[in-house]
Amino acid sequence: MEITIRDATVADMPAVTAIYAHHVQTGYGSFEEIPPSTEEMVRRFDNVRARGLPWRLAEIDGQIVGYCYASLYHARSAYRFTVQDSVYVDERFLNRGIGSALLASLIETCTDLGYRQMMAGVGDSANEGSLRLHTRMGFRTVGQAIGVGIKFGRWLDLVLLQRTLGPERTDVPAAAPVGYLPPADQAGP
Repeated sequence: MEITIRDATVADMPAVTAIYAHHVQTGYGSFEEIPPSTEEMVRRFDNVRARGLPWRLAEIDGQIVGYCYASLYHARSAYRFTVQDSVYVDERFLNRGIGSALLASLIETCTDLGYRQMMAGVGDSANEGSLRLHTRMGFRTVGQAIGVGIKFGRWLDLVLLQRTLGPERTDVPAAAPVGYLPPADQAGP
């Protein structure tokens, strides 16, 4: 089984929508309760790409089996060197290294773009698969919000993890990351 990682396109969004819909309808990793439409996923894809951030896919034998993307961690400009990851794998292909391949690609791309930190907000503190994946990829737990979400009649925690991108550095970069576009609707401090 050879996993191919590539950039996503708008044409891939129906397959992405189907993968995400399963996680929304059956799992606690996403705090969404109603699966978004393909049109909404295209809007989200366009927003990520308009900011110069990566949206990657995993394929096996030409079939899309997972995806990941980076988004701004927060809209305010002080966070401009920090991104947040999202990773979803087709339920039929779990535990085959697809999440690791996707996240490794995302980490490399975001590092190359000049980002310094990557955050992960893992829904449900019992989401062992996602927590293991992030720990394996160098993330460390930096916090946990207790009972901040409710889904399927159950209160859910949010586990916050963080990973430095590239070498640990404390200098202030001279310029924003490659392709960084500040949000137009940025609120004050």
